[in-house]
Amino acid sequence: MVARLIEARHDVLTLGRTSEKRSDLERLGARAVHDVAQAGARADIVVLCVFTDQQVREVCLDGGLLSAMPQGSALVVHTTASPKTIDDLAARADGVDVVDAAVSGGPHDIAAGRLTLFVGGADDAVARVRPVLDCYGDPVLHVGARGCGQIVKLVNNALFAGQIGLLAHAMRWGERLGVPEPTLLTALTQGSSTSRVLDLAAAAGSVASFLEVAGEFVRKDVAVVRSISAELGGDLGTLDDVMKSVDVAKRA
Repeated sequence: MVARLIEARHDVLTLGRTSEKRSDLERLGARAVHDVAQAGARADIVVLCVFTDQQVREVCLDGGLLSAMPQGSALVVHTTASPKTIDDLAARADGVDVVDAAVSGGPHDIAAGRLTLFVGGADDAVARVRPVLDCYGDPVLHVGARGCGQIVKLVNNALFAGQIGLLAHAMRWGERLGVPEPTLLTALTQGSSTSRVLDLAAAAGSVASFLEVAGEFVRKDVAVVRSISAELGGDLGTLDDVMKSVDVAKRA
């Protein structure tokens, strides 16, 4: 992200937690700082990418990021978080626009400028941060008011994990009927049942091999979906049943 922002001639200030990271960032052309408040105080737009909802709160609230940001600036949250967390940030933001822009994709998508972004926020706030998001996102999808980007991402993650669960059940059924999993995966990518999950599993050779690579992130996403669904009072229903195959793979 930093590399693409610099290529687009943005003036990029980054938080590096170690001297090694700060050196790496400076070699890209960014200016590295040591603490969150220092970064926020000098930014028109802050882009936040941490791992968990709790870390979003720690950085923005406990770490002093929001209170350091000047009026008229904007905070973009890429982390998959609770819509309630996004609302809490907005309630504490004094003159700072809060935009949630949950991501779908990985480092290769960022490098190619084709990360999918599900964006929630007021029209004017989203328009103001779009030139930054366009540096590494395509498509950049404005899906509704603040918090809606997180909801779309949660549905996306639930479907992705649910499709893995369905595929795992289907492979076991097909093997019981006499066709080995690699043959099933190769053949099904050419049929009406094909999907991104099926393509990824076929490329890996099996559902289990795919989960060896991606399982940690998928299981993290499943945990987030379940936690936030419970927090918001939603019922996952059948989705939760099929997602259980991802949990089984972890135990296996």
